[in-house]
Amino acid sequence: MSTSIILLCLVVLGALAYVAARSRAMALAGGKPSALHSRPGYYGAYAAIWSTLPALIILCIWLAASPGIVESAVRDAFPDDVKAKTAAEQDLSYSMVATIARGMNLLTSDEISALGSDTAAIQAKLNGKGVPLAGEPQPFMIDAAKTLNAKAAGSRMIMTAVVFVLALGGAFYALRGIAPRFRARNRVERVMLWALLVASSIAILTTVGIVFSMLSEAIRFFAAVPATDFFFGTVWDPRFAGAGGSSFGQFGLIPLLLGTLYIGFVAMLVAVPVGLFAAIYMAEYASPKVRSLAKPLLEVLAGIPTIVYGFFALVTVGPFLRDLSAQVNGLLTGNYGNFIQAQSVLTAGIVMGIMLIPYVSSLSDDIITAVPHALRDGSLGLGATRSETIKRVVLPAALPGIVGALLMTASRAIGETMIVVLAAGVAARMQINPFEPMTTVTVKIVNQLTGDLEFTSPQTLVAFALGITLFFITLCLNIYALYIVRKYREQYE
Repeated sequence: MSTSIILLCLVVLGALAYVAARSRAMALAGGKPSALHSRPGYYGAYAAIWSTLPALIILCIWLAASPGIVESAVRDAFPDDVKAKTAAEQDLSYSMVATIARGMNLLTSDEISALGSDTAAIQAKLNGKGVPLAGEPQPFMIDAAKTLNAKAAGSRMIMTAVVFVLALGGAFYALRGIAPRFRARNRVERVMLWALLVASSIAILTTVGIVFSMLSEAIRFFAAVPATDFFFGTVWDPRFAGAGGSSFGQFGLIPLLLGTLYIGFVAMLVAVPVGLFAAIYMAEYASPKVRSLAKPLLEVLAGIPTIVYGFFALVTVGPFLRDLSAQVNGLLTGNYGNFIQAQSVLTAGIVMGIMLIPYVSSLSDDIITAVPHALRDGSLGLGATRSETIKRVVLPAALPGIVGALLMTASRAIGETMIVVLAAGVAARMQINPFEPMTTVTVKIVNQLTGDLEFTSPQTLVAFALGITLFFITLCLNIYALYIVRKYREQYE
């Protein structure tokens, strides 16, 4: 039985348990809800939880652990000469076995029996079923594939039986314990409390997992490349050296870091004023009709894929700035050569700033709107104009939230990749001319992880060092934003 069908059956069993428990509670109370400790729905929810939650937990654990156990059993059955090979060769053999097993699932039992152990015939049959093999399988692989399918099918049968026994047992236990004075609400709320605790912990655990996964690989990188060469290097050239040279190139972070901060700075110069002024207008000046129309139209920008912004920069903004610079240069010097390249920091910054405008405006608008109207009324009552009220009362009161919005915008700018690739290029350079191309850390992470590479060379492991660096940059931004928020919050509380 497939996992989706098992889940559907559990949902049905949970619904039946809910109805049965609710009806039983009402029957025991003589049809009077006031005679029950909890509302009837809590009794139904209690039974539904018992009939589904333990079974779901076992199902998830089984699905996570079973493939590894089956794989270990299949590998143990490999011939001794295969076990004597390297780990990479054993992995390749098991990959072939798994592919054959997947293809056999598409064949009938009669077809499998007819093929027998004829490896060439099996290969041809699987290729005809759309399951191509890298080479002709060995005889032991056929047997291992059959063993793999048998053990996987047996594991799934046992799992199905255990899950349904737990579901039925849980429903029976819950129905048996229902009584008029049974504290069903307390039990259900305790389960929901744990569910909320688990949900709130997922973000923390995910962050910890990401950090440790990047940190472990970054440590391997720094074991090969000195940290000083990475953090203070001014040349980015991560290529394999020729004969007689070192085994890897240079991994200077400075050019990538400067490009990231430079392009992000230009983008913020575009996004912050436009987005903040748009938020002030929509929150303080616009009529309800204009606001209901303008805000959704502005937020449409946030839904456009970044690759579309990249195309816009590559096809429209970059050529426009290049041709404009040529016209300006011609009017000033008579030489119509362009001084702004189509791929440049300015192009990427402008387009990225346009993309970030809805983030600034929408978040700032919500924050400004949340400022109590009593502050506005007090300022206006003292004779201040609307603009003075916004400048001296509303914005200072909303400043902590606006700082948070700008922090989110800055983090979004630092992590952008596609716009930079198409609008600023991939050249790692150290320069301050915004009319020349540069690149960012995220672009180089993609470059280093693109292609058929093994995670053993510095050229690949450097991506994790770059990722952990971006993480700490964002962390520093968060700490600084928290300092600003606390400083100004004390003045207005």
